[in-house]
Amino acid sequence: MNRPLLESLHSAVRHEGGLSRRLFLAYAAALTGLPALAQQARTVERRPGFTADPFTLGVASGDPDESGMVLWTRLAPNPFEPDGGMGEAAVEVRWEVAEDEEMRSIVRSGTLAATPLFGHSIHVEVSHLKPDRWYWYRFQSGDATSPIGRTRTLPEPGARPDRLRFAFASCQHFEAGFFSAYEQMAKDELDLVFHLGDYIYEGAGRTTGVRRHAGPKLMTLEDYRIRHSQYRADPLLQGMHARCPWFVTWDDHEVENNYAGALSQRHGVDPAGFLAQRACAYQAYYEMMPLRRQSIPHGPDMLLYRKASFGQLAELMLLDTRQYRSFQPNGGKRSELNAATLASTQTMLGAEQKSWLQNTLTASPATWNVLAQQVMMGMIDHVPGDEHGYSMDQWPGYAQERIDLVRFLAERRVTNPVVLTGDIHSNWVNDLRVDDRQPETPVVGTEFVGTSITSGGNGTSKAIDSLFAENAGLRFHNRQRGYVRCTVTPATWQSEYMVTEEVLKPGGQTSRLASFVVEAGRPGVKRA
Repeated sequence: MNRPLLESLHSAVRHEGGLSRRLFLAYAAALTGLPALAQQARTVERRPGFTADPFTLGVASGDPDESGMVLWTRLAPNPFEPDGGMGEAAVEVRWEVAEDEEMRSIVRSGTLAATPLFGHSIHVEVSHLKPDRWYWYRFQSGDATSPIGRTRTLPEPGARPDRLRFAFASCQHFEAGFFSAYEQMAKDELDLVFHLGDYIYEGAGRTTGVRRHAGPKLMTLEDYRIRHSQYRADPLLQGMHARCPWFVTWDDHEVENNYAGALSQRHGVDPAGFLAQRACAYQAYYEMMPLRRQSIPHGPDMLLYRKASFGQLAELMLLDTRQYRSFQPNGGKRSELNAATLASTQTMLGAEQKSWLQNTLTASPATWNVLAQQVMMGMIDHVPGDEHGYSMDQWPGYAQERIDLVRFLAERRVTNPVVLTGDIHSNWVNDLRVDDRQPETPVVGTEFVGTSITSGGNGTSKAIDSLFAENAGLRFHNRQRGYVRCTVTPATWQSEYMVTEEVLKPGGQTSRLASFVVEAGRPGVKRA
């Protein structure tokens, strides 16, 4: 990093007593320019010689549309070094897309340079493929060839497909368990996967887990790169990435627990310093995910909210509820829905994302409108009796914006809204009303909340029974590990809760625990 420049900005922040808009823009501009400085005057090695496999982190695809997708890999012969063992050289990588798994019928190919600018990662935006088709792909560099991945295009926007089958997952703490759920997911023959955040965890390595994080608490770009590499080296996670395209979004642990916008929850943290940390985290996230060029970070800013259309069956909207949110009200502790949570200035989405979401929902011709996001939208009261306690880190902490959003869905008659959620390390099904505290009002949509892949350890099958008495919209609750598998047709939406019996040891088996159905045109969920 250009340390004199950053140190001068830190001094200016301290002198002004906070992070002004002027300093924020100056800081963002400085961070944006730093990688470009490091990239000047580089040559590309067209025939690199590797002494170890450079494809240790596997392959992935993501963000598909009707004509293509993003193909990803990262060259890392030594993935646990900050530079992946690649040094300062830029290296040529060839990519190929075929219609068959044996890679005999190549339909698209090309070359790109893997550079130090983005940690020798490759993001190929493939286009001009046929809609609604499966394809296979691979990478080559020097004498090395990557594993073969499988991916697909989406149906054309005007098409009326019979079925979409996908899974969503979140919260995969490396130290808390083994990623056994992905072994079953890889057998499910899915079209897509949504990962809803907490792909990595930022804490320093501990000796109390079943596995151990490499390195200290994450702060620098090198720290975040190594941590992502440690997760990506897991064979089950790597294998699932190679099975089908993923749509990814983040929550908090990709940067730091419970951060909100430009603010750390850690007391006394220099705001400028936190923006530097956020910029490092965002860059590493982009480097390690199959994301399009529109998501290349600019310093501490990165565009992650976006949409995709699975024909006219489903409009898929991915939200970012971390980068633009106001700080958690009421000290972040469970509390009543008071003036702080109901303030019109309290936002989860930010003005631009909220406007984009409303416009997308209004224009959608789809049978199902899907909001794939991070934190629970159901207004769940966790305290039995006359007192109330709502989570301030979830949508109840932003209650007015949440009420306005569900009212928008109702008043604009958005067809069949379904919310997908992660974060909370437990399974939930919630019927959503404009205000969930008013059970006599109509149900507008349904929220399916998926548990963690590993975070929290094995968990328990025992539900908290008092929650059902306090919350009229609650339909299911469970605290085991796993993911949710969804099958969507023009007539029904089915969500199957898949639970993993054991994550503290390798080889845990995953099976279906419960299934729920929503009928198109009839808001409200039923147990299947």
